[in-house]
Amino acid sequence: MRLSVIVPMLNEAEQLPALLEQLQGLLRQGHEVILVDGGSHDGSAALARAAGLVVLEAARGRAMQMNAGAAQARGEVLLFLHADTRLPARATTAIEQALSSGRCVWGRFDVRIEGHSRWLPVVAWCMNLRSRLSGIATGDQAIFVTRTAFERVGGYPQQALMEDIELSRRLKALSAPACVRAKATTSGRRWEQRGVWRTIVLMWWLRARYFFGASPEALARAYR
Repeated sequence: MRLSVIVPMLNEAEQLPALLEQLQGLLRQGHEVILVDGGSHDGSAALARAAGLVVLEAARGRAMQMNAGAAQARGEVLLFLHADTRLPARATTAIEQALSSGRCVWGRFDVRIEGHSRWLPVVAWCMNLRSRLSGIATGDQAIFVTRTAFERVGGYPQQALMEDIELSRRLKALSAPACVRAKATTSGRRWEQRGVWRTIVLMWWLRARYFFGASPEALARAYR
């Protein structure tokens, strides 16, 4: 199984050294790596190219960037990885095992949130439980999907927010997600910058509004 790892990025120079180390390891295993820059002004694209990685340019917005990467990808399975998220050890083996039976055409990892707040492990536990019960994955959980399934649902919806939620809904019509218990590690900067409980309340409020029909554009303005 050959993976295409697609990483949307925007001003991620601070995160890139650790990310590039992992991505170069995937390249050495024979997988494809595509970074898609949405207009960084901190030198992110130049740093990635200097490390020998493929960098595409796309309009700003994770959905558009990830679709642009998927359009150029050649792997059998697409793995969408946020720039501030690190895969667990033997991640590629876990993905192959999760998809090998054919019962699942997509999946995600459990997540661990890295940071100083003592509440972040609780947040991660709740995220993993919610995802397992609902069958909905978030981008922090490193979503992976067969190319065939991704194309069948039309890729990521071109919307400003909740693109991962909507993709999960569409993929659930094809199969339940494979919920890999190995933990991807993601940065807790969003929670710590805004406050853990404030961010939790904000995200649940946004999800509720999305469920009741609010536009992704309006939600993106509220999120910012």
